[in-house]
Amino acid sequence: MGRRIASGVNWLFGLGSLLLALAVLAVIPVLNFLSLGYLLEASRRVSLAGRLRDGFVGIRKASVLGRIALGTWACLVPSRFLAGLWEDALLIDPSGHSGRWARAAMVVTLVLGLLHLAWAVIRGARLRHFLWPAPLRFLAWIREMGKFTRLRDTTLDYVAGLRLPYYFLLGLQGFLGAFLWMALPLAILISASGLPPKPAGGLSLIGGGLLALVIMPLPFLQTHFAREGRFRAFFEWGAVRNRFRRAPFAFWIALTMTLALALPLYLFKVELTPEAIAWLPGLVFIVLGFVARLLVGWAYGRSLRREKPSHFVWRWLNRIALIPILAVYVFVVYLTQYISWNGARGLLEQHAFLVPALKFELRR
Repeated sequence: MGRRIASGVNWLFGLGSLLLALAVLAVIPVLNFLSLGYLLEASRRVSLAGRLRDGFVGIRKASVLGRIALGTWACLVPSRFLAGLWEDALLIDPSGHSGRWARAAMVVTLVLGLLHLAWAVIRGARLRHFLWPAPLRFLAWIREMGKFTRLRDTTLDYVAGLRLPYYFLLGLQGFLGAFLWMALPLAILISASGLPPKPAGGLSLIGGGLLALVIMPLPFLQTHFAREGRFRAFFEWGAVRNRFRRAPFAFWIALTMTLALALPLYLFKVELTPEAIAWLPGLVFIVLGFVARLLVGWAYGRSLRREKPSHFVWRWLNRIALIPILAVYVFVVYLTQYISWNGARGLLEQHAFLVPALKFELRR
């Protein structure tokens, strides 16, 4: 029972570490493709297995990174404290002995802290390893043969297991495919913002209608692409239509939740995000987007397990039920150009399908 509880706590810690890491990546240009790639991979795995729990990928590996980050912070606490004393001593008496002693103590604690940190990581980076250095075990490890070879192989295996190039390419292609679908309606909406009211209204209706037609299959096309591994799968609209015919209600739930969970992110456009909390919008994006991608994968996988299409009446009822959902989403997205600091360019920030606004604007 104790081992199960410890394993569960470690899993939850890994989940929190993963979400926080993805949130940090989500606000860094180019690296944010890693976050989108992970979300697409989660959706792909759920669609293959049909279980939501299969979308939680790499939790144990993220737990290791989280423990290392937490252990690094703890090991450097004495050094940071002494660095503060050193700065205070320099302000009070720049030529005194107190500043030199504080600096020497800071350097010694920093070196010892880094050595302790390295030894804790070598032992497995569990939290208890950061609390006690285990000197006898360290002496025994020094006498071992081939320790550096094993350490190198373990590190390379761990880094390879992260599959960073795979997630990056998956996110990049997922972004490009979605952007190609939305380019025309978004271009029409952006062009209409600079015209007089009368022609602008007509163009906005055309662009909004096209956007509603595009976003209806788009999240499922992204999952379809992730499953197939071919960029051309982004344009196989007929395959997604056939999937909808077999599980219309599941598709309705997934699309409704995807659009509904994307709307709160537009609140961050009202004011520029302070640089100190730039990761917070990314965390909201990751959490809400993760839930949405799991549901999209679930709906897609459910359609694959149905051999026959649903009754046409049921299919059309779900299509009709999508109309108000799409209308509300497109209307809110259209209004964001009047509350966003980016103006009409804010229409390009489609959080439900792309990386989070390419990047969140920071307060300078």
